Amino acid sequence: MNAIILSVGDELVLGQTIDTNSAWIDQQLAAVGCEVIADAIVADRQETIEAAIRLAAAHADFLIISGGIGPTADDLTRHALAAVMGVPLELNEAWLARLESFFQKLGRAMPQTNRIQAMIPRGAETIENTAGTAAGIHVKSGISNLKSEIFVMPGVPKEMKIMFERDVLPHIRAKGGGAVILSRTLHTFGLGESSVAEKLGDLMKRDRNPSVGTTVANGIVSLRINARLPSRDEAQQQLDSTTDACRAALGDLIFGADADTLPSVLAASLASARKTICTAESCTGGLLAKMFTDIPGSSDYFAQGWVTYSNEAKHDRLGVSENILNVHGAVSEPVVEAMARAARRLAKSDFALSISGIAGPSGGTPSKPVGTVCIALAIPPVAPGGGRGKGGYQESRVSSRTFHFTGDREMIRDRSAKIALAMLRFHLLDKPMPF
Repeated sequence: MNAIILSVGDELVLGQTIDTNSAWIDQQLAAVGCEVIADAIVADRQETIEAAIRLAAAHADFLIISGGIGPTADDLTRHALAAVMGVPLELNEAWLARLESFFQKLGRAMPQTNRIQAMIPRGAETIENTAGTAAGIHVKSGISNLKSEIFVMPGVPKEMKIMFERDVLPHIRAKGGGAVILSRTLHTFGLGESSVAEKLGDLMKRDRNPSVGTTVANGIVSLRINARLPSRDEAQQQLDSTTDACRAALGDLIFGADADTLPSVLAASLASARKTICTAESCTGGLLAKMFTDIPGSSDYFAQGWVTYSNEAKHDRLGVSENILNVHGAVSEPVVEAMARAARRLAKSDFALSISGIAGPSGGTPSKPVGTVCIALAIPPVAPGGGRGKGGYQESRVSSRTFHFTGDREMIRDRSAKIALAMLRFHLLDKPMPF
């Protein structure tokens, strides 16, 4: 049992809108054992849509189309489908009555352009749309020599999802005959993709089930685990087993799963520990503070932040001595240590992170090239007897490191902020940072 997903719209092929419909449908079909063999997007041209339907309908058990059934002149999916079937479009009186009632409730006359939304190919059935005006279309397999059973839904994600979950997915699930596919994503930060793959070893063999693959985005190396087995229970068992094996191989390099992000994981850790954080930034220009405050409820743990871009700001706002700045330079461990120490004291927070670096593209020197970034973490002093003191805001224990990042300005700034998050994460784990 397999399917092809076809998304229609000029805005998709021009890159003006991201096709999120296909990705969502892919996930729903995998969960019921229907293999997606292709995703495709096509422009709002009838001949192009016709060609895509003919090709897909010759190869897949199910063809699922979203988009192109609105009321305007560029909505041509229904016309293309009728042409491929070799039948005319016919007025569905029941749906026309629904449309007229819809507009009557709004206190408006129905525009004549909406009448096209009640037109469907002869022999097809309508699929109810409870969230919009475009009726879906269902063409059973075997009509006009088409191999595929075809479902056409609106391109508006909300309308499409309601229709798919209520009418399309149950129909496909009832067909059965395929393996269940369950997936999980684990996220790592700190090592490159090749290093992560090396640690995973045989877990990444291509003939393995569950399969393990890696992808990279903005410095995050993610493991995508897919278990394809005859039953949901068996798939879940094998997915859990492989997840455990990946965690054993990578340890604390894994910071989260599925929808987790590095900031969201740190936010949860700080909130559960009832600890607060503040930031003092130079080259990242407030990016680190933004990452913390992007998370809902950040007022529970984020105290405040400083963007001290110039030497004068570092001195005037944080009290970094001119002597330290002159002797060591703004991009140095003594300077970020002074920034973190002052920020923690002024904010009266449990922790402080500071960053100063050269994000480029200019400003580098032979001794401090573009990509040189210094990061410091200030933490509470050790209380007598070995415990961590709750007070002591006038003093801090501070650790710092110098990093050399590659890439453009955006990449260097993003990597700097994430490394700062990682420094705090491993401190909260009470473990040394392994990279």
